[in-house]
Amino acid sequence: MRSTGFRRTYVAIGVCSALALAATACGSSDDDAADGKTRITVNCEPPKSAKVDRKFFDADVAAFEKQNPDIDVVPHDAFPCQDPKTFDAKLAGGQMEDVFYTYFTDAGHVVDINQAADLTPYLKELKSYGTIQKQLRDIYTVDGKVYGIPRTGYSMGLIYNRKLFGKAGLDPDKPPATWEEVRADARKIAALGGGTVGYADYSAQNQGGWHFTAELYSQGGDVVGPDGRKATIDTPEGHAVLQNLHDMRWTDDSMGSKQLLVINDVQQLMGSGRLGMYLGAPDNIPILVKEKGGDYKDLALAPVPGGKGTLIGGDGYMFGKKDSPAQIRAGLKWLDHMFLTPGSGFLGDYARSKQNDAPVGLPEPRLFTGAADAKDQQLKKANANVPVDNYQAFLDGNQQLQMKIEPPNAQQIYSVLDGVVSAVLTKKDADIDQLLEDASGKIDSILARS
Repeated sequence: MRSTGFRRTYVAIGVCSALALAATACGSSDDDAADGKTRITVNCEPPKSAKVDRKFFDADVAAFEKQNPDIDVVPHDAFPCQDPKTFDAKLAGGQMEDVFYTYFTDAGHVVDINQAADLTPYLKELKSYGTIQKQLRDIYTVDGKVYGIPRTGYSMGLIYNRKLFGKAGLDPDKPPATWEEVRADARKIAALGGGTVGYADYSAQNQGGWHFTAELYSQGGDVVGPDGRKATIDTPEGHAVLQNLHDMRWTDDSMGSKQLLVINDVQQLMGSGRLGMYLGAPDNIPILVKEKGGDYKDLALAPVPGGKGTLIGGDGYMFGKKDSPAQIRAGLKWLDHMFLTPGSGFLGDYARSKQNDAPVGLPEPRLFTGAADAKDQQLKKANANVPVDNYQAFLDGNQQLQMKIEPPNAQQIYSVLDGVVSAVLTKKDADIDQLLEDASGKIDSILARS
């Protein structure tokens, strides 16, 4: 699943429009523009409806072209950045941009179908490459070769309401670190009454399966084995996830009576001050404030409880198989300029974001390491307009967790797991053993067909 948005007010967009496709293919093996420049097409330009982001993006492209007068960047905008319904067809039909947006989970697939350029010989053109977290770089590395560059990343955390923690007699500066502590704190919060919910979870539209996966990772489990052929949910860790949800729902009555919730329902509860905790990424926080009525000072973030692992997601750019060496070099320079230089570019110009009333100081994306990370965090803190102390526990604790991406065939698997989670939350007598056994068989069938 995607997170709800990355940094600022940015909207994920960028597939070629029908008009553009009618005129020309998005991608091009012709790297020379009419004036002799190296020409690259890129996607994920904000649409005209996102006026501020569009203005920033276009200004950054113009600045890049001024610094590199031998390169012509042609951005394409549409919604979304990547449409799963057309993604493979565009690749196969040669209609993809020269430099194209991908989710982390796409990397292996694009390489498998032989549509990605090998960037390994050109990495010296990307000044920032060595500063990017290795575990994120590795997502785009297949058999020792680099096929893509991370642009943003997120990891799941525990979003909680400091105000409700205080009312329930809990210490807002000591969020729960284990699922046992989540359960205990949820009981106290729900006991406040007035429709207050201690802990909420998704259980519909594949989002229940997504969160089951995150909670399984947190306990050290996995959805699919290392060979990618068999489900590994019918395990003590899988049972623990479901038993905990069952007990909070039916024994403690700390999850409320309304179930089959999706992200909007849970955000609405949190924004209105009636929810104590839920799993989410940092980019939920500005949505809770700007769209759901929340207050930054009341909203805090902690690592996912459990201490073993956390689900990560994010995006990056890959390059078309037919790109010329000149296009690859130009595209890597463009990525450095636009996204991968702390303190500047579309995602890193915190001063510009602050001036335009966009949230600065959220704990992610945390893309860099070493001196680059230190500079990025320093600049972010200097321009912060949100209470950064509320997220320190997340920043500190996340460094100790294993970062794990979504399983293969994620959406199909999430659909299966949705039924498991929804059954546990809507049926008091749900048979957890049978649910996991049945779901394992269905996941095995999905994997066998892939």
